[in-house]
Amino acid sequence: MTTQPTHELDVYATLRRGFADRLAAPFIVEPDDGAGGHPDDGGVTYADVERRSAQVAHALRSAGVGAGDRVAVQVDKSPEALLTYLGVVRLGAVFLPLNPAYREDEVAYFLGDAEPAVAIGRPETRKWFDRAARSAGVRRTFDLDARGLGSWRDAVDAAATDDPSPCPVGPDDLATLVYTSGTTGRSKGAMLTHRNLMSNGAALQQIWGFRADDVLVHALPIFHVHGLYVATHTAMLTGIPMIFHRQFDAAAVLDSIQRATVFMGVPTMYTRLLGQAGLDAEACRGMRLFVSGSAPLLRDTFDEFRTRTGHTILERYGMTETGMNTSNPYVGERKGGTVGVALPGVEVRVVANGGALPAGEVGDVQVRGPNVLRGYWRRPDKDAEEISADGWFATGDVGVFDPDGYLELVGRSKDLVISGGFNVYPKEIELVLDEVPGVVESAVIGVPHPDFGEAVAAVLTVEPGVEIDTAALIADLKTRLASFKVPKTIHVVDELPRNTMGKVQKNLLRERFS
Repeated sequence: MTTQPTHELDVYATLRRGFADRLAAPFIVEPDDGAGGHPDDGGVTYADVERRSAQVAHALRSAGVGAGDRVAVQVDKSPEALLTYLGVVRLGAVFLPLNPAYREDEVAYFLGDAEPAVAIGRPETRKWFDRAARSAGVRRTFDLDARGLGSWRDAVDAAATDDPSPCPVGPDDLATLVYTSGTTGRSKGAMLTHRNLMSNGAALQQIWGFRADDVLVHALPIFHVHGLYVATHTAMLTGIPMIFHRQFDAAAVLDSIQRATVFMGVPTMYTRLLGQAGLDAEACRGMRLFVSGSAPLLRDTFDEFRTRTGHTILERYGMTETGMNTSNPYVGERKGGTVGVALPGVEVRVVANGGALPAGEVGDVQVRGPNVLRGYWRRPDKDAEEISADGWFATGDVGVFDPDGYLELVGRSKDLVISGGFNVYPKEIELVLDEVPGVVESAVIGVPHPDFGEAVAAVLTVEPGVEIDTAALIADLKTRLASFKVPKTIHVVDELPRNTMGKVQKNLLRERFS
């Protein structure tokens, strides 16, 4: 239900208060030559944010976008892409980020489900992107390349720079629609409100001790919660600069770390940084905080990083539907293998059979607070399944509290695979594999991987006499699925192990193929 209009928790208005007295300060600085690629290749200041986000809002309004309309964006990471997000929420529209790795069939589903008014894609995929958009009834499409150039850039350049008089929005109005998958294989749109995003940003800014002299190394993608909201919002709420890496390169990031104070990454980034001979205490002498999330951090990585650099990685726990839920403390003990304690204003409990469990007992993790999604886009059935009447959200994770109240995640009840920080849902891949001629059944699992944390693996049974060229099958899957979903290995077996109820025992497959 929409609240009365107010800007108390309006995303852009709240972010603006964080940088209002630092308009001349840099916001986006690229690591190579300091050029931001926008609008005059001299970096992006907070004054540029004000001006450019206003132009984005005007350009969207000219394209027929109004309050609550969705704007889908599937482009490469660039300053212009990030400024587009800020313009969308400034207008009062709803931002729909899409991974650039998604293929036509995947994008067609998202556009058809979300029904955006405008969609912005990449020039190299323009033909099929426009085809998918037309099929979904999208009114206008634009393109934007990795350099921040294209028809969308042209439209924004031509727009007015005055305040766009944004559509009034309330704290519980939708700010972004971020798709996350389920074990049924049908992707669901998590509806995140202005309150969700800003309550989370404020809590993280507070507990991680952000200050005016911080410099953030931003090497995360900006199509999901971690890079787009956690990193960007905490920087803007403090009015600090970001060293903006368009892609993660360990050597380049290590160089930036020597000029920064904060780094946020996924475990794969930390393992690759550890592969750099120059990573030591001297290289990290100016750093005050290393944060890891989006996937479990191996204890070996945690320990080796502390030994090499003298810094203890701060691990936290979040998800698309809730933003951040828990964090190890900035001041106090950071326990390896745990994700810390609940954020201010957030409640976390471990339950079984409908009741909360004491420390030491394993159960399902549930979360309640202003960070929890409003619901799933057009999926009241899922709302009823995963959000209780009194506001508790079932995360699908299994965990246990230690005596000090630190949460340890011990498994996932939904068979989720997290590879390199990206969520991979087995059923979606299994549906594709099961259509392959000669394949009887498939089971997709995650197996330990030294770089990605987990790697996707597939196990198949086939018809008698059929031989599967696994290398050719993997190559074919790369044309149909985002690269992070494609199995690294495919195994063919005589039969899949099952329990007495006929359910495939994926735990046995993990043991066998790990």
